[in-house]
Amino acid sequence: MPRQGAIVAVLAIAGLCSSFMFTLVVPIQAKLPELLDADREDTAWVVTATLLAAAVVTPIAGRLGDMYGKRRVVLALIAALVVGSVIAALSTGLPGLVVGRALQGAVVGVIPLGISILRDVLHEDRVDAAIALISATLGVGGALGLPLSALVTERADWHGLFWMAAGLGTVVFALVLWIVPVSVLRTAGRFDYVGAAGLAVGLLGILLAISRGDQWGWTSPATLGCGLGGIAVLLMWGWFELRIAEPLLDLRVAARRPVLLTNLASVAMGFSLFSSNVSYPQLLELPPPAGLGLPLLAASLVIMPSGLVMMVLSPFSGRMAHTVGPRRLLVFGAIALVAAYSFSLVLATEIWHILVANLLIGVGIGFGYAAMPMLIMRSVPQSETGASNGLNALFRSLGTSIAAAVVGAVLASMSTVQDGMQVPTASAFRVSFLLGLAAAVIALVVAAFIPQRPAEEEHPALPEGV
Repeated sequence: MPRQGAIVAVLAIAGLCSSFMFTLVVPIQAKLPELLDADREDTAWVVTATLLAAAVVTPIAGRLGDMYGKRRVVLALIAALVVGSVIAALSTGLPGLVVGRALQGAVVGVIPLGISILRDVLHEDRVDAAIALISATLGVGGALGLPLSALVTERADWHGLFWMAAGLGTVVFALVLWIVPVSVLRTAGRFDYVGAAGLAVGLLGILLAISRGDQWGWTSPATLGCGLGGIAVLLMWGWFELRIAEPLLDLRVAARRPVLLTNLASVAMGFSLFSSNVSYPQLLELPPPAGLGLPLLAASLVIMPSGLVMMVLSPFSGRMAHTVGPRRLLVFGAIALVAAYSFSLVLATEIWHILVANLLIGVGIGFGYAAMPMLIMRSVPQSETGASNGLNALFRSLGTSIAAAVVGAVLASMSTVQDGMQVPTASAFRVSFLLGLAAAVIALVVAAFIPQRPAEEEHPALPEGV
């Protein structure tokens, strides 16, 4: 069997690659209408498709991993990334690019699956530190990948972004096939196809309403139909899942207090993270006096240190969780986010102000994202780790999707004309910081009520000393 360090390293690389997909098209996002000869409202699907696919596929992939082998599903998701990247690279129009980006979004499911693999194969003394590292890739990949995307865009045709993604996916596929062991812990039973379809339809409805409400109008028939229809489908889905013998997700396990509260904190923390991802880059790139006037590459280099902080903190997060417990680690992370947005409300007029705030964001997300899967896996049976981690990732995705829609709408609606273009006002950025602060406070309050010592479960690590 490969050394445990090699397994952790490969799964971390897979996590970095998957989270990189969210910032891959940031450098060309504003130019997409011109590049694709399409309306701006239509080109928004290039981003929306990725978010939708990630949210829908992740919990379903977690259940498939529990049943049929986690490594097998990880390989399937990476293969989808490669195929999607090639489709996007060969596309000259909007439909092909949207399909490719949706397939790229599916790869986000490798992060919760990777965390579940660690619980299966690592010695229990190494699990917390390894989970912290894999969890950190959710933020690190995007922060480190943004400068790389900007550099490729400046020096090559935009299709080069997707050829780069295809190459990365191919390398990661080979590494996982070579290093990560075949899953031996599996859940018996039949896959719940009806439950998977119901969850997918319900989530698509809600996420479409959230992500497209600003363009469609929040009270338009399309937005209300998608949102209310999605809620209705999910309520029916929950009723169905509670009444079948082999559900897609055991909602009784998901309703356990530590699991439920951790997932609620995940929504708030995901919102708080993405509030900064939406507001800080715009503040850095907009011309004065609205912003600081940095080019994209320079702005991405200001954002990048937050990812480095997450990576550096990951081994310390594991040790801290082992010493003080993951609940306190989540509380520390929420406090750091509160400090970041409080700082931004007072100081946000110089580059170093944004750098300091973003470093605090890195600390908060580094601690918070490390703590959440630890809390989940201390509270669910071994047969539910993949599905439960997938559900936790889904809640984080809900938070980021809501933040993208709400903060984006605030910056768009509270704007003024500058040099012939609409730009957010200073008040708009303050409101976005207040929203991020409110989400961080909610995460802090919810984390404080998570039980300190959930029911212990014997760790089913593979042979001693592996």
